[in-house]
Amino acid sequence: MSKTKAVKLKELTPDRKNANKGTERGQKMVEDSLRNYGAGRSILIDKHGRIIAGNKTAENAAAVGLDDVIVVQTDGTKLVAVQRTDLDLESDKAAKELAIADNRAGQVDLAWDADVLKDLDVDLNKFWTSTELESLFPADEEEKNKLKDLAQDDDLRYQIVIDCKDEAEQTSMLDRFGTEGIKAKPLIS
Repeated sequence: MSKTKAVKLKELTPDRKNANKGTERGQKMVEDSLRNYGAGRSILIDKHGRIIAGNKTAENAAAVGLDDVIVVQTDGTKLVAVQRTDLDLESDKAAKELAIADNRAGQVDLAWDADVLKDLDVDLNKFWTSTELESLFPADEEEKNKLKDLAQDDDLRYQIVIDCKDEAEQTSMLDRFGTEGIKAKPLIS
């Protein structure tokens, strides 16, 4: 069963470990969207009023004077829809612009903080591919030097990197390559 209550925005607590640093351009887009079109989506808070999702929206809502919050209490078993009674998607240009502003601002205002992500106790492989994680967490100098040394090998023409879940899988892959006559060596052991 869902319940609603009214609170002030200042009663909510921002996520101190929010991994999205945001961008200057994105913050301006969120603020402009709130100023020009009003609130278009909800934010998500935990049972203590700490913001799980929508930290940047809450920051900018305060900046434009949107101080009142309607809290819909739910256990997550039902989708919560925010209905704007002043907009008609078929006939209102503002509704169409709000749809674009909402999605585009979210895209532009995303800048991951790798240090915060590292400190969160979650499996990041659920959310990023190994290639994406490599770009978020560039190799340290020792690993870069190993890659450089490997690349300078006279017999090496092309290079691939294969992520293994553990040492056993790495050993199995190296054995398999060896039996197929493929030259391979571990970068990290």
